[in-house]
Amino acid sequence: MTPTITAFERSPDGGKGLARDTRVRWALEEVGQPYAVRLVSFQAMKEPAHLALHPFGQIPTYEEGDLALFETGSIVLHIAERHAGLLPDDANARARAISWMLAAVNTIEAPILELVTARILESDKPWTWERLPLVMDRVRDRLRQLAARLGDADWLDGKFSAGDLMMVSVLLRLRMSGILDEFPNLAAYVARGEARPAYKRAFAAQLAVNTSELPTA
Repeated sequence: MTPTITAFERSPDGGKGLARDTRVRWALEEVGQPYAVRLVSFQAMKEPAHLALHPFGQIPTYEEGDLALFETGSIVLHIAERHAGLLPDDANARARAISWMLAAVNTIEAPILELVTARILESDKPWTWERLPLVMDRVRDRLRQLAARLGDADWLDGKFSAGDLMMVSVLLRLRMSGILDEFPNLAAYVARGEARPAYKRAFAAQLAVNTSELPTA
């Protein structure tokens, strides 16, 4: 059965790959699973039909038969568990890969999103520029720890896994800030993720949505 995911009709980033449907597209491309995409507007995301799939009115969602999922960590884990290629066969390595998935969205993404909020959504607040250095330091602290753990390895725990997919997706949010460049091994790590053919296909698919002309009513 071909799963269906939802994505922005027009992404706020203009198709730069930062919208979270890119993570799900990437996972599906890595395992070779065809999928359909249903585009939703910001208005549609707040309507009952979409809220039945995602209680917080966001994207992406994932539908496959009677199963409906939300939250990218959950969706990517589901894909990785159903298809070979994103989780190791060894039970311990598999558990470690899942740990890295959770670390990406819980430990690393949280301060990054705080930085995005401060720089974009709160940039007009009088206290933002006093708070911003503190937020950036919190991001650097986490990156310093992650960089130390990665060292000169290509991936977080041996071969590429769903843990790397989620971590690279999270770190991509830092590109415009310049902070990632302060950690050369992390910048190279992200570049390796972007170089994967599956990522390139996912990125191109999302970009195509945002650069095409929408039909007029």
